[in-house]
Amino acid sequence: MVTSNGSASIAFHEENERRFQKLLPHYPDREAALIPALHLALEQFGHLSADVMEYVAARLKLPPSKVLSVSSFYTMLHRESLGRYNIQVCRTLSCALAGSEKLIDHLEKRLGIKVGQTTSDGKFTLSTAECLASCGTAPVIQVNTDVYDENVSLEKVDEILARLR
Repeated sequence: MVTSNGSASIAFHEENERRFQKLLPHYPDREAALIPALHLALEQFGHLSADVMEYVAARLKLPPSKVLSVSSFYTMLHRESLGRYNIQVCRTLSCALAGSEKLIDHLEKRLGIKVGQTTSDGKFTLSTAECLASCGTAPVIQVNTDVYDENVSLEKVDEILARLR
């Protein structure tokens, strides 16, 4: 398969092709299989580039705009390469009132990057999230799939960074 911009072929490797075929019968239609298919693509390709999204759209017989719409809505469906550790800071009302902006400022200074960037060594990406579902213990951060939700302080951020380094 050659993509619309003429780049090299993108395809699931043999094992992921089997997994893709196995997931399809579990959904009432191909659109319902979109998020699991995107997770599979993310696992294999590391991020959802335009070419990868086009590939998934073609495999599911969906318009590419549908795939882009879904991938841009969910923060776990990355369209850019991420660092080894993706640090997400919740920025919704509860977290904002509890000081998430201070956490973001502190992380930007400690990591030497801005939100949306990755450190030059590829170790950390800093991003924000709309909700990490722990409003009662705000502010909250998530590192990859680990949620830190006990009133995260600047000191706790420093402890987390020290452990990850």
